[in-house]
Amino acid sequence: MTPPASAPAGPPLLSLDRVTRSYPGGRTALDGVSLTVAPGETVGLVGESGSGKSTLARIGLGLLAPTGGTARFAGHDPYRLRGRAARPVRARLQFVPQHPRGSLNPALRAGDAVAFALRVHGVPRAERAERTAELFRRVGLEPALARRFPRELSGGQLQRVAIARALATGPELVVCDEPTSALDLRVQARVLDLLGELQDARGLAYLFISHDLAVVRRLAHRVVVLRHGRVVEEGPAERIWAAPEHPYTRSLLAAGVPAPPAGPGECPGGASDSVTPGPPRT
Repeated sequence: MTPPASAPAGPPLLSLDRVTRSYPGGRTALDGVSLTVAPGETVGLVGESGSGKSTLARIGLGLLAPTGGTARFAGHDPYRLRGRAARPVRARLQFVPQHPRGSLNPALRAGDAVAFALRVHGVPRAERAERTAELFRRVGLEPALARRFPRELSGGQLQRVAIARALATGPELVVCDEPTSALDLRVQARVLDLLGELQDARGLAYLFISHDLAVVRRLAHRVVVLRHGRVVEEGPAERIWAAPEHPYTRSLLAAGVPAPPAGPGECPGGASDSVTPGPPRT
């Protein structure tokens, strides 16, 4: 897979303008960060641990209020949305975590997590089982796996369950916070291929957060490099790869690893974790 050639045009879905986040004691996690994500676009947010990436994601998702600046999703402040008025807007903005095992209730079957998201957003009970099976197929999982508990699934399968749960509400933007960092290289490749295929098929936008530029390169139209809570470089992905301007960006590229290989594989217990890879994205 090669990265997309150009970013889609259009007004942004997500707009963060000079966002600051400070904490008691004087610690500043974010200092005047601006970022936009347009419909159908992937923006890679890159930086080392502690750079402020996850804090920015939480503000964009409406889970944390900025102490300065503004955050807007589809024209709304996501942090101030409450009650029923929030539901149709929040359905358009979803999240894929770094560690899906920790985000799933171990006492519930995998399909229940997807069905719960459908219920919260008003899908009638009679339709939930069929919709859950459809979502499992869409992310390359056999619907029978919906009956398994999280402990019975591999890391790659759990990440796909998390993606299916995010897709349940028909979102326009998905925030992915280090979604492949806990996976081995082959499973990383298949999950990244899946995200690219879903974007091509559904026009999804992604804010893709990672410390690894080699991973971000597979999906990103644009890249924003964050260091100590400040943007040090941003621009079209191919320009960043070809001619990084900031020494910190160059150091991240120098520390990168080759993009993970594609190819089929088997999960523990013999359950296939493969996805048929699509053609290169040009």
